[in-house]
Amino acid sequence: MTTKIAVFASGSGSNFQAIQQAIDIGKLDAQIEIVITDKPDAVVVKRAKNFNIPVFSFSPKRFETKGAYEQEIIEILKEHQVEWVILAGYMRLIGHTLLSAFSNRIVNIHPSLLPSFPGKDAIGQAMEHGVKVTGVTVHLVDEGMDTGPILSQAAVEVVEGNRAATEARIHAVEHELYTSTLQKLFENENKLVH
Repeated sequence: MTTKIAVFASGSGSNFQAIQQAIDIGKLDAQIEIVITDKPDAVVVKRAKNFNIPVFSFSPKRFETKGAYEQEIIEILKEHQVEWVILAGYMRLIGHTLLSAFSNRIVNIHPSLLPSFPGKDAIGQAMEHGVKVTGVTVHLVDEGMDTGPILSQAAVEVVEGNRAATEARIHAVEHELYTSTLQKLFENENKLVH
């Protein structure tokens, strides 16, 4: 049974692309129904269009509250029969409205071994602290900042003094770990349903 997902992204969409490519080659039994972005000019919009996936882009400033734009997003997710929300470089905290509607059904990927280096610029934080090893964490989203239950982790060696090389290593691991973790998550859910 193919799982219907929405991907939320704010940037280049490299994790979105990795997920879609995993779907295309049969490594992930899912279908991206829609891409949601808070940055209408983000590269992820072009990537989604290349795959003929609909995009909903919004400007948070147009709404009076976070709850208001999240309510609009929920309506769009319902229209597309989305079962899981997948955050892929989405740079906004998910609020109570969306968390309530998709309780334990929002997954995030973070470029560190949580609970170390939560929040913004985890790679920069790791390098500043001089750690030899950082990594990637896939976790469920809760009310906190990168505090939800951990689904999987992988270690990545830091290339000392070279952020670009460290980032490249992290992205390579992210793309593999995210799709394999999502596949396990969806397989387990489908076993429970049947």
